Amino acid sequence: MAFGRKRKVVPFRSAGELDAMAAAGLIVGSALVAVRDAAKPGVSTLELDRVAEAVIRDAGAVPSFLGYHGFTGSICSSVNDRVVHGIPSAEDILVVGDLISIDCGAVLDGWHGDSAWTFGIGDIIEADALLSEATRLSMEAGIAAMLPGNRLTDISHAIENGTRAAEEAHGRAYGIVDGYGGHGIGREMHMDPFLANEGAPGKGPELVVGSTLAIEPMLTLGTYETEILSDDWTVVTTDGSRAAHWEHTVAVTDDGPRILTLRP
Repeated sequence: MAFGRKRKVVPFRSAGELDAMAAAGLIVGSALVAVRDAAKPGVSTLELDRVAEAVIRDAGAVPSFLGYHGFTGSICSSVNDRVVHGIPSAEDILVVGDLISIDCGAVLDGWHGDSAWTFGIGDIIEADALLSEATRLSMEAGIAAMLPGNRLTDISHAIENGTRAAEEAHGRAYGIVDGYGGHGIGREMHMDPFLANEGAPGKGPELVVGSTLAIEPMLTLGTYETEILSDDWTVVTTDGSRAAHWEHTVAVTDDGPRILTLRP
């Protein structure tokens, strides 16, 4: 008797479960919008954290990040050379020209949403604006690859190609941060599989209708190498170059990719 090998797929949700994730994602999107509106020169990242937490709790949800492995914020606020996982602080005061990445998560009725975006404080230099744009475009390229029948690394390859296309359009190189990437998401914030932001296509588990992933490229104006500060959280570029981070929670559907973390 012969037995076929079981097909490996990216974990999937029902239509109703995707709607529940979209409800959590909309709260995340609302919190991000509120944080961006509040992000002005002279405002601390701790104040931004309180804005996000208020939006999340007022909507009946709970911040995913707060208390996660001891993390003390409801958002990650990563300024300039900080790539991800920056801890909100009263001493971290925004100034004109800063480039800030805000990552936010919320859980509603047991389902998680996770999203991030990067923006400037006041007028920023062109290189920083283009860096953020390149990261967003790379994310969008990855989202476009969220199609039934594709494999996990087809998304990785699409993200990498999106970065290379941005490099050609902008006339400069970008560093694709090594060792960090997207992930499965659902009843937990971080689930398998890990999604790299570069690599060869055609490998890994298959995408099926209902598969959900958090797609999150991170680019820099210099190195791909990072280090973690003494707080055991904040990831910074080793050469001090600025970084950007964009993220959406996305589902595979018969009608194309569905972004579950829409921003009102």
